[in-house]
Amino acid sequence: MAEMVTGDTSYARKIKKMQEFFGLKVTGKLDYSTMALMNKPRCGMPDVANYHVFPGEPKWKKSILTYRIEKYTTSMNKLEVDRAIDMGLKAWGDAAPLTFVKTNQGEADIMISFESGDHGDSYPFDGPRGTLAHAFAPGEGLGGDTHFDNAERWTTGSNGFNLFTVAAHEFGHALGLGHSSDPSALMYPTYKYQHPIGFNLPKDDVKGIQSLYGTKQSGQKTPVIPQAPNPSHCDPNLSFDAVTAIGNELLFFKDRSFWIRQTQLSSLRAHSIATSFPQLMSNVDAAYEIAERRTAYFFKGPHYWATRGLLSLGPPRLIYDFGFPSTVQKIDAAVHLKGPRKTLFFVGEDFYSYDEANRIMDSGYPKSIDDEFSGVEGIVDAAVEVNGYIYFFSGPEAYKYDPVKEDVVSVVKSGSWIGC
Repeated sequence: MAEMVTGDTSYARKIKKMQEFFGLKVTGKLDYSTMALMNKPRCGMPDVANYHVFPGEPKWKKSILTYRIEKYTTSMNKLEVDRAIDMGLKAWGDAAPLTFVKTNQGEADIMISFESGDHGDSYPFDGPRGTLAHAFAPGEGLGGDTHFDNAERWTTGSNGFNLFTVAAHEFGHALGLGHSSDPSALMYPTYKYQHPIGFNLPKDDVKGIQSLYGTKQSGQKTPVIPQAPNPSHCDPNLSFDAVTAIGNELLFFKDRSFWIRQTQLSSLRAHSIATSFPQLMSNVDAAYEIAERRTAYFFKGPHYWATRGLLSLGPPRLIYDFGFPSTVQKIDAAVHLKGPRKTLFFVGEDFYSYDEANRIMDSGYPKSIDDEFSGVEGIVDAAVEVNGYIYFFSGPEAYKYDPVKEDVVSVVKSGSWIGC
């Protein structure tokens, strides 16, 4: 059994081994550095033994495993939980010849539940923080079962504890892996938020799971996610289909791929839209996020999807919900302006203004883009608001527009936003 906790032990020998494992000064005492490490939210599987696999190397003797979510958390809705659990299992299924099938009744190989306190497996939870979750090694009965502490604040983002992050780690235990001493590995003992969009197992975890189950055969391989272009080989005419913020990150969509811009431009690479947003598949026309609702909207032709993180909030709906006339068949670009709580939709040479507070299209629209946004040339392909400026992407050019000066203050290549 392995559990995600803030570790605690009073035995000097075990403390020394733990300090050695984490590269701390080996004193055998609960000094400041050791206590600081132990107080991090982390997996509570003992770090002093069997870091890579469980004793006897238990593993599943079959390649198709069933799982069932028996009890849900009170801090997320069921669809969000389903999505996080599915992605957590998929991370392992992409690296090894394993298939996971969800069932809604009966006994599954991996039973998943959110529990409180003493829940009958001799490993009671202890309230917020401390023990986050625990999982049992492959086997009969409790084997593979994974429990999460319902007292935690589970989320789809970086606040609270990200369910995908903890679930993916615990499923590594449920498949037979122990901890890794590689700080970059998912199976490293301490909690570290992992962004679920485009997540791929680090090399150390891939080696671990393949040591138990082997590699995928040629017909089983997961499609390769295309890499971002090398800056020295970027197409100078690169344009984007859509740009939006999601949380603290910017997403740039082009054809079947998208890039996530974080602080480090050097870490940019392309991800598959079909893998991360299966409901969209490819070729997004426009997108925008309303941060206060934690909801993003994606547009393709006459349809739009609402999502929370990666989770679709329902089937596609028609764009006419926003009040567009029937002559509008698709949206070229969209941008949400936080201050006035307006969303601007760009269609050809015109744009519409939608009042998000009252959920109604503003009267007097459409208006001409040329008349209202001086200096922006060409059809608007994508738009996003960042730090009070509106960035308009038109073909290979990106225009930085200052709403106060009501003019463009700079123009750069669109590709520069992803390191080109």
